[in-house]
Amino acid sequence: MAVLQGELVALQEWVKATGTKICIVFEGRDTAGKGGTIKRIVERVSPRVFRVVALPTPTDREKSQMYVQRYLPHFPAAGEVVIFDRSWYNRAGVERVLGFCTPEQSDAFLRMVPAFEKAMVDAGIILLKYWLEVSEEEQTRRLESRINDPRKTWKLSPIDLKSYSRWYDYSRARDAMFEATDTAWAPWFVADNENKKRGRLNIISHLLSQVPYEAPRQHDVELPKRQKAGDYREPALTVRRIPTPF
Repeated sequence: MAVLQGELVALQEWVKATGTKICIVFEGRDTAGKGGTIKRIVERVSPRVFRVVALPTPTDREKSQMYVQRYLPHFPAAGEVVIFDRSWYNRAGVERVLGFCTPEQSDAFLRMVPAFEKAMVDAGIILLKYWLEVSEEEQTRRLESRINDPRKTWKLSPIDLKSYSRWYDYSRARDAMFEATDTAWAPWFVADNENKKRGRLNIISHLLSQVPYEAPRQHDVELPKRQKAGDYREPALTVRRIPTPF
């Protein structure tokens, strides 16, 4: 992971230098490990270059807009990498399965998306789409962990519980999505994330292989000498120091 994160830094510097625009979409079943993978990607890079977008439930105003409209302001400008933790594909998945949109709206979305993504690519955006997959048994284990581990309870939502019982409805929705939106200009890449650590390594390795970046030229760096104290003296101030129980 340390080696791959070093390469992500090299990618970052190349993106800044060349003005490249990259958009990465992470989709997948609940508990598939999207958040953990994204966390490892952005852990050692600059948040000014790598931005994570995880939009909340749309407002009433946003619901009245063209469906993809609320995603457009978050698209990358030159020198940026934008990562969507779930994306416009909500309409093909959770909205379709749980009835937040009509079947007609979902079908219309699937017909529209290839042209929408072709416009993104034609505008110079490198678009990468990842679907993370886990087994039924592993999903159960991870959801039970969220129930029992106080560090993870915030991850468990009512939507997760509703979705749990609809495994094959989600499978059908995924299959329809792949069939309609796996295009030459914006293909889907499926990652087996049954083992999270291996999955993260495989996904980051693949991501790096999809961008023709070049590592920046390394320069020798030496720390300058510190200035001398001169007439500076520590003041006799009373400061509030935090307790040190550790």
